[in-house]
Amino acid sequence: MLPRAAYTDPAVLEWERRHFFAGTWTCLGRVDELSDGTTYREVTVGDIATVVTFGERPRAFANVCRHRGHELLQRDETSDRRAVVCPYHGWSYELDGSVKAAPRMGDAFQTEPYGLVELPAEVWQGWLFVNATGTATSFADHVGGLTDLVAPYAPETLVLKARHAYDVASNWKTIVENYHECYHCPLIHPELCKVSPPTSGDNWNLPGAWVGGLMDLRLDAETMSLDGRSLGVPLDGVDPRTVNYLGLFPNLLISLHPDYVMTHRLEPRTPSLTAIECSWYFRPEVTDPSYAVDFWDITNREDWAACESVQRGAESPHFRPGPLAPAEDAVYQWVTMLARGYLGKPLSTPA
Repeated sequence: MLPRAAYTDPAVLEWERRHFFAGTWTCLGRVDELSDGTTYREVTVGDIATVVTFGERPRAFANVCRHRGHELLQRDETSDRRAVVCPYHGWSYELDGSVKAAPRMGDAFQTEPYGLVELPAEVWQGWLFVNATGTATSFADHVGGLTDLVAPYAPETLVLKARHAYDVASNWKTIVENYHECYHCPLIHPELCKVSPPTSGDNWNLPGAWVGGLMDLRLDAETMSLDGRSLGVPLDGVDPRTVNYLGLFPNLLISLHPDYVMTHRLEPRTPSLTAIECSWYFRPEVTDPSYAVDFWDITNREDWAACESVQRGAESPHFRPGPLAPAEDAVYQWVTMLARGYLGKPLSTPA
């Protein structure tokens, strides 16, 4: 395991916000939702305020006016205007970041050098990712071999049918660690064990800054639901007998089912508090997603209770990191990737 401070020290989380969340590729959500009814919005990525615009394509910029450095937008502010206007002196910017107007700067003033500072942004499988420091490796290197696993499910064509928001009193890394092992499943997930053997499956070993594996469905189960039945529509071209659990660093967990895709998007608030947005995506014709939502809401809450207990234990002065079991090999991959990141080494290659 990682040392105790990794789960409890505010200074560690402050460092992670800059170097893991702002400094790599953070998922901001689905691009169709982010752009709905807006032309631009403020999104804080890690600890860096960012303006995301939706013109010909999604773009990201530093939330800093090039005149005197005033913030262009307040936190979570959105607009449907065609230009971003600084509220301090009225400088305005096109959606591509170029200066539209710089009032009273004189006729000879050249605006070209003073466009907004652009930050790397990528749309992948329907989700928008931003690197807020502008210093990360390429997005292609970041996702590596994950695209080949996710693309058959065509998540960009699926429709959001349900969403739950959870505030979990646990460190964000503990939540990811719990997601990546089923060693705990026989004791706290009776519903899951009825439809998927907790010892089934294997983990992937492919390039990229992610960890994940798959588990099998029991022979009499069609999907992950309380009775194993699916009330949805099967996704074409995917394995109907497995469920993939994939964690793309730092904050997107993707669960691929034969008939739906579920994601958890994490945002750490404090060392011991994490906001989680859980979303379920189905084929457009599905009208009742409750068979999957009910199952996973129960399972999620079982996981959150366990993670919160782990957090309370980590905060005890008597906590000492323990050994990982063979069934926790994906957790080992995860904490090893984190350790490489703490040391300033590439996330997706061995130390």
